[in-house]
Amino acid sequence: MFDTTISFGNEEESTYIRNKLIEFNAKHVPEYLSSRYEEINLTLKDENGSIVGGILSTLCWNWIEVEILWIDDNQRGKGYGAQLLNQIEQIAREKSCTFIKLNTFSFQAPLFYLRHGYVQVAVFEEAPIGSNHYYFKKTIV
Repeated sequence: MFDTTISFGNEEESTYIRNKLIEFNAKHVPEYLSSRYEEINLTLKDENGSIVGGILSTLCWNWIEVEILWIDDNQRGKGYGAQLLNQIEQIAREKSCTFIKLNTFSFQAPLFYLRHGYVQVAVFEEAPIGSNHYYFKKTIV
């Protein structure tokens, strides 16, 4: 055994570790899926070009994971979130994905996702304390 140290990694080290796991994972999925990884980010702008919403997501193998869907407080309730969600679902279809997954908190939008056909697959209660953390999935056909 050799001496080791544990330290906080910098961005370069984090990228190295991420890429090594991606390399390992690629050996365990069908070849046609192994290189399917890309960021898909959509931005919603108003008539002045100001950002009022967007989706940050990643296509990985046969799904898209929505990491963030955000709409400016002043623009909520106008259907923009639904438009962004519909757009990412269309992209998922075009890229032959079989599902979309995402997570949200009880103080964010769990009912929004349920209304749009997402199915709750897990919940962590009291995460953060006083709230719940929900995980959703939607099959893409």
